[in-house]
Amino acid sequence: MKVQIRHLSLGGIIIMMGLSCSKVPVTGRRQLKLVPESELMTMSLQQYNTFLGENKVITTGAQADMVKRVGQKIATATEQYLERNGQGKRIEGYNWEFNLVADNTVNAWCMPGGKVVFYTGILPITQNETGLAVVMGHEIAHAIARHGNERMSQGLALQTGAGVLSVAMTNKPQETQNLFLQAYGLGAQVGVALPFSRANESEADHMGLVFMALAGYDPEEAVSFWKRMAANSQGAPPEFMSTHPSSETRIEQIKELLPDVKANYYRP
Repeated sequence: MKVQIRHLSLGGIIIMMGLSCSKVPVTGRRQLKLVPESELMTMSLQQYNTFLGENKVITTGAQADMVKRVGQKIATATEQYLERNGQGKRIEGYNWEFNLVADNTVNAWCMPGGKVVFYTGILPITQNETGLAVVMGHEIAHAIARHGNERMSQGLALQTGAGVLSVAMTNKPQETQNLFLQAYGLGAQVGVALPFSRANESEADHMGLVFMALAGYDPEEAVSFWKRMAANSQGAPPEFMSTHPSSETRIEQIKELLPDVKANYYRP
C-alpha cells in the first residue's frame, strides 16, 4: 500500500519541530532533526564510495598518512568527549575513514558516518599537521553537529511536512534524493560547495576548536590558518569558504573563543 504524504499546517510543523529537536554538543543549541541518522549514513556511504571510485585517492606517502593520523586522533578524542557527556549515541554506527584525493580544489568535507575527504589543494594552506587539524576539527564538527541532517530536515518540513525519510523516498524518491544531495553539497561534484549557513559554519568553528584541542593540537593555529585562507582567496573566496562568515568576522569570533577552549579543553 502506498503511503500518502500530507502537507502539515504551519502549526503542525512547529509542533513537529518541538517534538523532534536535539541539542548540539559543545554549544547546546537546539536543532531540528526529523531524519534518522542511520538512513542518512546509508545514503552517504553510497555517495562516498561512488566519489572515491571516480577520483584519484592517494593511499601512501607522508601527506596521506598525516590526513589519516590527524583524523583518527581527533575522531578518538571527540568520541571520548561525547561519551563523557552522555552523547555517545550521536556517533552510533560511525566508521571513520580519512582519504586524501588528488584535486587542486581548496576543500575538505565530512559526511554522515564519519566519511572524510581532504583535497590536495588545501594542503599548501594548512601547511602543517596543526593547520590540518584546524580543518579536520571543523569538518568532523559538521558531522557531529548533524548540520546536513538539520538542513535536510528543514527541507522535508517545508516540502512534505514528513519526518520519515523512507516515506518520502517511497513517494518522491527523486525529489528526496535531490534534497539529500543539496543538503550535503553533493551536486555535480561531491563536496565542492558547502551548503551550510553562516550560523552552522560558526558553530563548526567553535566545535572544531574544542575537538582539535582535545586531541592535543594548539587551537591558536586556527587564527593563522584562516588568515592564510583569506590571503589565498584573492577576491572571490575558495569553495571551502563559499558560505562561511567573512574572514575578519570569523577570526574575531575564534579569538573570543580561544581563552575558554585553551583553559578547558587543551592538554598538549
